[in-house]
Amino acid sequence: MGIIELIILSIGLAMDAFAVAICKGLSMKKVRWKNVIIIATYFGFFQALMPLLGFLLGVNFRDKITNIDHWVAFILLVVIGINMIKEAISNKKEEQSDSIKFKDMIILAIATSIDALAVGVTFAFLKVNIFLAISFIGIITFVISAVGVKLGAVFGYKYEKKAQLTGGIILILLGFKILFEHLQFI
Repeated sequence: MGIIELIILSIGLAMDAFAVAICKGLSMKKVRWKNVIIIATYFGFFQALMPLLGFLLGVNFRDKITNIDHWVAFILLVVIGINMIKEAISNKKEEQSDSIKFKDMIILAIATSIDALAVGVTFAFLKVNIFLAISFIGIITFVISAVGVKLGAVFGYKYEKKAQLTGGIILILLGFKILFEHLQFI
């Protein structure tokens, strides 16, 4: 996986955190830079940590399923992408809170990074520099989350669903790219 693909993947993974960051910004009476940094740090850290954990899990299974690894990567990315798209088009409203307490933020950070855990498993089957990948994912998520908090304070719900939809589409397209490359269509 090349740098461009890692950047695109990082952006796709960051979309859940971006959507939640928008909600955090929307729910805050006054958005201070300190709060923006705290929120972005939680999301960036967990988006980087989860793929590393997934990678470590995947390495243990890599030798056992090398012949189907491209299918595993494809299925995981497509399922995650479809779930993001479903969330984007659902009419279910999520509860908002302006709290940045550890307990509240850790739950949000883990919830928005579960898909990154699954992507980390796929990294074990692909030729990915895991340290470069988690650095890109963490930094890009940090920046996108910070922007999301600020946008939430200004624009509110207008972009939340679009961000989730875009992230889902990106992950599905990457899944197909991995599959097609392995099957030598590309």
